[in-house]
Amino acid sequence: MLGFKKRPSFLLVLLLVIASYSQYSFAKATLVTVDDDLQNVLDASQNGDVITLSAGKYLGNFIIAKQITLRGENGTVIDAQGHGHGLVLKNSYITIDSLNIINWGADLDKENSGIYVNNQRINERAVGLVIKNNSLSGDGFGIWLNHATKATIVNNKVNGNLSLPSAKRGNGIQATNITHSHIVNNDVSEVRDGIYVIASQHNLIEKNTVHNLRYGIHYMNSNDNVVKDNTAYNTRAGYALMSSSRLTVTGNKVTSSEDYGFLLNFLDESILSDNYIKNVWTKPENVMAGRAGKGFFVYNSSANVLENNTVDTTEIGIHLTAGSENMQVYGNNFINNPTPVKYVSNTEQEWSKDGRGNYWSSYLGWDIDKDGIGDTIFEPNDGIDQLVWQYPEMKMIMDSPAIVILRWVQKQFPVLKSPGVTDSYPLMKPYFYQEKPSDNSLSVNQLTPKTVQ
Repeated sequence: MLGFKKRPSFLLVLLLVIASYSQYSFAKATLVTVDDDLQNVLDASQNGDVITLSAGKYLGNFIIAKQITLRGENGTVIDAQGHGHGLVLKNSYITIDSLNIINWGADLDKENSGIYVNNQRINERAVGLVIKNNSLSGDGFGIWLNHATKATIVNNKVNGNLSLPSAKRGNGIQATNITHSHIVNNDVSEVRDGIYVIASQHNLIEKNTVHNLRYGIHYMNSNDNVVKDNTAYNTRAGYALMSSSRLTVTGNKVTSSEDYGFLLNFLDESILSDNYIKNVWTKPENVMAGRAGKGFFVYNSSANVLENNTVDTTEIGIHLTAGSENMQVYGNNFINNPTPVKYVSNTEQEWSKDGRGNYWSSYLGWDIDKDGIGDTIFEPNDGIDQLVWQYPEMKMIMDSPAIVILRWVQKQFPVLKSPGVTDSYPLMKPYFYQEKPSDNSLSVNQLTPKTVQ
């Protein structure tokens, strides 16, 4: 009896194996030339096929509906002729490898893209897509990925069109409603936002380079993601992290940004550690009242940790406003920032943890016991600073005897001191972390960002 019960189960497994094998048993390799009808070849393909495009220019907008690999030889170009998408992927387990895709459409309302994936209408996710080693150059979106899981976007170069206004350019890599995916080692430039992530969870974005654009990496309404070891330069904001929770943002760099190194807007319960910010400064031609380059701009964000970051040569090191409280800020380096902190709030904040504060290059205290901690507390702002923020015209009298007396009165009578930031354990030397060897063992299926304690 027991043997009889097991046999159907064994037969079922055997049938499934045979069916799976038969699905790919007729898979083949096909070499296509520009004289062939590429769309007919794609339509006639079977799951598992490998289609190689020989060098040359393939004109048109192509649809891939089978689980195949499409790859190009050196010199292969897909030219969308100025409209629509270059490639549309309408299945799972498709690999796009080593293609040069150019000249797709510029209609952002129609989501014109070099490579386009959108499974929203069929209410299921594309699984296991691989987009690698491609070069994409066009006006609209580079790679549009919607409703996908376990996708890998690696070693692609996406280039936009700087002659278009920023608002009329597409994003380099648009990732909407994706999960457990890996975006790594891509170079994105001259688009609107380099990598734009919305409504997506449990993804890893690492080792990408984004430059000459608006926002390098832009998050919206996305939780439980990891952003690590990316590089941004020549941006308005290196990293814009908005309306999201539980992000782990570590080891990233941003240089030569105009407005923000990191923009935190409605970001909660996230950890930003070991990031490097250098030279965030408003260009002379864009100087206006109220505009200044900020290393960190924190707006209406709470329960976040800023640890071991370096903010070097920015107009304002860190600006907190609109209820940005309950933060842990320690172990950071604030170097050569004319205004280290701009803090507009009615709640006092202590920026140290377990006897370890931050390094401030403007700190003038001493360390008699040589324990590496300043013997006097550091308060980067006072009531006069807050008055200047509210009434910028006061800058004209900052060196007047009246202001000097007001500052002296504040120090002598602490009861008159307005709420602000205090670092009770300022570091005497900057903390510079040593870059760790890369660990390629991390799986996107195992991503679990740290929880803020």
